[in-house]
Amino acid sequence: MATAEAAAEIVREFAAVSAADLAAAAEPLRADCLRLARKVSLLSHLVAEVAEAGVVEGDAAAWVGKLVRALQAARRFVELGRAPAREAGASDQDAICNNVAVQFKFVTWQLQAVLASLPQSCFQISDEVQEEVDLVRAQLQREMDKKGYLDVNIFSKIHDILALHVDSAGSQSEQSHDQPETPQMENLCNGHLELQNIVILVSEISGVPKSDAERITSKLTEELENMRVTDSTKPVNVVSQSSDETKGSPETHKKSDSVAIPEDFRCPISLELMRDPVIVSTGQTYERAFIQRWIDCGNRTCPKTQQKLQNLTLTPNYVLRSLILQWCEEKGIEPPTGSKNDGSSLEIGGERVAIETLVRNLSRSSLDERRSAAAEIRSLAKKSTENRILLAESGAIPALVKLLSSKDMKTQEHAVTSLLNLSIYDQNKELIVVAGAVVPIIQVLRKGGMEARENAAAAIFSLSLIDDNKITIGSTPGAIEALVELLQSGSPRGRKDAATALFNLCIYQTNKVRAVRAGILAPLIQMLQDSSRNGAIEEALTIMSVLVSHHECKTAIAKAHTIPFLIDLLRSSQARNKENAAAILLALCKKDAENLACIGRLGAQIPLTELAITGTDRAKRKATSLLEHLSKLQVL
Repeated sequence: MATAEAAAEIVREFAAVSAADLAAAAEPLRADCLRLARKVSLLSHLVAEVAEAGVVEGDAAAWVGKLVRALQAARRFVELGRAPAREAGASDQDAICNNVAVQFKFVTWQLQAVLASLPQSCFQISDEVQEEVDLVRAQLQREMDKKGYLDVNIFSKIHDILALHVDSAGSQSEQSHDQPETPQMENLCNGHLELQNIVILVSEISGVPKSDAERITSKLTEELENMRVTDSTKPVNVVSQSSDETKGSPETHKKSDSVAIPEDFRCPISLELMRDPVIVSTGQTYERAFIQRWIDCGNRTCPKTQQKLQNLTLTPNYVLRSLILQWCEEKGIEPPTGSKNDGSSLEIGGERVAIETLVRNLSRSSLDERRSAAAEIRSLAKKSTENRILLAESGAIPALVKLLSSKDMKTQEHAVTSLLNLSIYDQNKELIVVAGAVVPIIQVLRKGGMEARENAAAAIFSLSLIDDNKITIGSTPGAIEALVELLQSGSPRGRKDAATALFNLCIYQTNKVRAVRAGILAPLIQMLQDSSRNGAIEEALTIMSVLVSHHECKTAIAKAHTIPFLIDLLRSSQARNKENAAAILLALCKKDAENLACIGRLGAQIPLTELAITGTDRAKRKATSLLEHLSKLQVL
């Protein structure tokens, strides 16, 4: 059975692919493999969130299976690039290139189709990861377009029949990673790929054993030939020059889609003509919106070179922008004034005026206007990076900070949630703190409605991702106390948001003491006993494992009588919780004979012995170390 872990393993393999691995491949196979590897590696956050959903059934499990099959096909394609290039004549070389183009197009089509059918609600995919998935889908679609015309209805039919074959053949063929043999050239006819040849190529890249290929090909060919597929045998290197949208268009300017765009003018991420090129620390140039989205998703490497970004500064590339505008003028192409996207982002230009109007409405005398503007900004800030940038540039942050003190609860909720959404963009985090938002956010956390309190806690977590802000927020009077109160008595979501924020703040040493003095241990111990709320025990243990590294906090944890609860978790909890419980117990007992004697009296030896045999690697180390300490204590 295909699992999210299998998908994650394949994605990790793709992330490790480098140009050196494909040095033996001929062009365009080498370039196709590198581009495919970069795109698949962007799915690491997706497969992580799918894995976090645990065991799934029904439609969700079926989708995971499709994802794994698509990734396996992509891996087989990259394996073609690892093999030494064969010597071939000019005609054979053209045939090989055509075959590679078909297989590459099928692999990208299959991945794009799987991502398009992602059951987001089944896996609780975050907005940021969904944005990343949409970006990869757009890239895959453009890769297909670059390879020219080939009716994807053929791929769909072949894929459906192959899926039935894989299911009936069992896991053996599903797990086969053998490199497909080079396709036979006899089925090529005057540069046109025949239907049978397409079937063979797709079957091979899908991992169908050679012994079954002819039988399946016969069946596929019989079914496909009954389909009415218009112009399905056009050469793959013919680019369609018209569409329903462009036929009869009165526009005098040509679209850039119909003209070959110089590679240097394309964004390496979106593959589109750049309108706002910026340079990152590695010297590579990207479209601002797409590289910012990449960074916002937590990536800290250059997408093209995979080098670590020394800083997150984006420097405008005015020279390249000037060259792009000059090229557009020479070709009679409309200059890129707006960014193509999925419709969730506002276009630059006229929409900036609309945003500035919204921001002005935040300061209107009418409460209804202020509330309505804050609600709309909340929605816009959630949707895209471009919106977050535009809103910040238009002065939304100071105006929203003022609304945090509104006596109208709904306006206050919209304001704090807007700031939370704006803070997703890293550069806005600093602007929000500089605008004096911390103190009023804490006031909302203490006295706002429950949803506003939840989002205030989430905003504190987001802002505290910047190290300097951990100090600023932690030293703000009442900040940690308000989070502890929400952890104690908030809604389930509020308690989770508070736990996340407190964990992040407590990474800073001084905040650990502040949290303990604010009474954090009482709700943490309560959470250790709460088996009804999913994840409560893990959250409590995670926070406690951070606190226990500080001497004063370690003493407080021991005095709060947590040791019996931790030992109970060794006996009955999940593997991750057992691991964290053992780690906390070890920290409590190091250089503390009294605590060590306590766990000995409470019968910890038996569960620790079992954990040392069956636990995770980390759990085994912690349990073994504790048992050694107990053994020395008994000798004494």
